[in-house]
Amino acid sequence: MVSLFLPLRKYSPIVLQIINLSCYRFTPLDHLEDWKATLKSRCLELGIKGLILLATEGINFSISGTRPQLDSLLQLIRSIPGLTEISPKESPGSTQPFQRLLVKIKKEIVRFGVSGVDPALHPAPKISPTQLKQWLDDKHPITLLDVRNQYEIRMGTFQGAIDPNISNFRDFPQAVHKLDPSLKTQPLVMFCTGGIRCEKAGAFMEMQGFKNIFQLDGGILKYFEEAGGAHYQGECFVFDERVGVDTKLQETDSVLCYNCEMPLLASDIAHPHYTYEKSCHHCFHGKPQGRGNTKATCPPTPPSLT
Repeated sequence: MVSLFLPLRKYSPIVLQIINLSCYRFTPLDHLEDWKATLKSRCLELGIKGLILLATEGINFSISGTRPQLDSLLQLIRSIPGLTEISPKESPGSTQPFQRLLVKIKKEIVRFGVSGVDPALHPAPKISPTQLKQWLDDKHPITLLDVRNQYEIRMGTFQGAIDPNISNFRDFPQAVHKLDPSLKTQPLVMFCTGGIRCEKAGAFMEMQGFKNIFQLDGGILKYFEEAGGAHYQGECFVFDERVGVDTKLQETDSVLCYNCEMPLLASDIAHPHYTYEKSCHHCFHGKPQGRGNTKATCPPTPPSLT
């Protein structure tokens, strides 16, 4: 008699790696409502999550999905006039860092609030990550300027960089007026997370008479990818559920405070004023200025406490 029961085969589960993509491009765009609808429909069809901002000045997106999903969407984005040559930065992930998809039309793809600043027409010169590393290795006479918010800088920055002490990028123009006037003629290298804020900061500073400005091409994340962690201390804050990445672009143990949304390092979690799912040393006496005015979703239990 022939058995009707065949032995079960063992199959290894296929694990598709999650890729995090971030990219921006300053270029004149039109038909924004049409492109918004098309991009949203395609993302939902593919299962991609994240944030896409469209404006007449360009595009800015941070999205996550599998390689096939993202390749398909990038093909669509590159079909938009002006976006053919985009080259997104990517970092690997083990889980989806976004809870949903948002596609929005904005006045600016990064809020700055100063009229006449047009990075597409008047970009500041860029310096590659490898060139910056070489300059720093050789102790080239340059000044580093971190254009990010103070809570980001607290998590990590380049050694010796100037902190403009701002809680919002819209405060940067005021901070520029407080810089030492001698910097207007000295080599000055700006940097931020992915480069987009430097585009507007550089154009603005040139308007204010700074003559020797460079912006780090691709920002800190590109520097990590191409030059490693040399001359950088700490980690880099990212605006998704990973919170922070190290110099190898791997997710760290940092979390957001449940109450004020301030990023917290492992050392902050050990602070006596930190209470899980309640508050941290930034807000136990009241919410801080700047980041933290919207209640965050509960972060996962810190690995150090499990």
